[in-house]
Amino acid sequence: MITGQPITLWRRFLRFPWHLLLLSLALVTVGSLALYSASEGSWSPWAGRHAVRGGVGVVLVFILAFIDLRLLRKWSYFILLAAVGMLFVLMVVDSGRFVSRWITIGGFTFQPSEPAKIAVIMALARYFDEQPPERMQSLLVYLPPLVLITVPFLLIIKQPDLGTALALLLGSLSVLFAAGMPWRYIFTAIVLGLGSLPVLWMQLHAYQKERVMTFLHPGADALGAGYQITQSKIALGSGGLFGKGFLMGSQSQLNYLPEKQTDFVFTMIGEEFGLVGNLFILSVYLLLIGSILAISLRVGSRFAQLTCVGIAMMLFLYVFVNVAMVTGLLPVVGAPLPLISYGGTAMLTVFVGLGIVVSAVVHDRSEN
Repeated sequence: MITGQPITLWRRFLRFPWHLLLLSLALVTVGSLALYSASEGSWSPWAGRHAVRGGVGVVLVFILAFIDLRLLRKWSYFILLAAVGMLFVLMVVDSGRFVSRWITIGGFTFQPSEPAKIAVIMALARYFDEQPPERMQSLLVYLPPLVLITVPFLLIIKQPDLGTALALLLGSLSVLFAAGMPWRYIFTAIVLGLGSLPVLWMQLHAYQKERVMTFLHPGADALGAGYQITQSKIALGSGGLFGKGFLMGSQSQLNYLPEKQTDFVFTMIGEEFGLVGNLFILSVYLLLIGSILAISLRVGSRFAQLTCVGIAMMLFLYVFVNVAMVTGLLPVVGAPLPLISYGGTAMLTVFVGLGIVVSAVVHDRSEN
């Protein structure tokens, strides 16, 4: 018994998917350099903190990697309950910015809607892991998951944070799809979703409607509501194939490009490193997301499989929404570029997701 334990730990260490960590660190490095440029060649106030948070994220990955996934599965409902509880707290907290998206405790500010996405994914994965295959054709089996999704979705909408709410919704629905939801229910949900668009439009705030109208007619008010996307397109186009060079982007360095450290960091990289730089970043994301999906096909636990699918979709939505937003393919909704944009909660949430994926590999009993 005593001699067998080190061997078990060594085998788990050998299973560690180091490529996930290397790919994520590559993105953090790109983000640190981009934020260094965004602050005009200074590590303060963004680049240094971003690099430190990346180091904290790596520590989180190692901690989660050696926590048995069965324990995370056991506590998944409690984790979701805690996440929903924090979202309820936001309803009585005034952020002072006309929205309530952040909680500050002891000088540390975080956004509860980010970890809520992983909490919902894990709770759904556990629920479907407990369902026998013959029940998956029944409509009743999908009612509890709809409650698990709807409650945090509505609480995030209330903040209001439409972008994060839609990301949570689509990421959660990907788990239902991977769990084996019949196509007739999927098509019904799509039809109902499209039919509810007029109702959703009526519930939007004035500034949210303005963003949608700006997306449809970006040139109508190029110096007002359309200023952000106009400057973003100018910066991307001026970067050309190879870019203007590090610290040489005129739109970003002269502060024409808004929110260059968060929402529009992809645009700034495109201006300085061109299409080649942007394609490099997208290639790294493709490898990272593809690796997580490959792991979901390899692990033996159904809970691990569904959790990995949900986390991969969460990452994909992060990337897709941000890139589509800054290129004018979607309205501006305030979505960060994972591991590159400045923002502690979003970055650490991604690292938590990666840690859970690594735990699924390290503790996979199908390979014992």
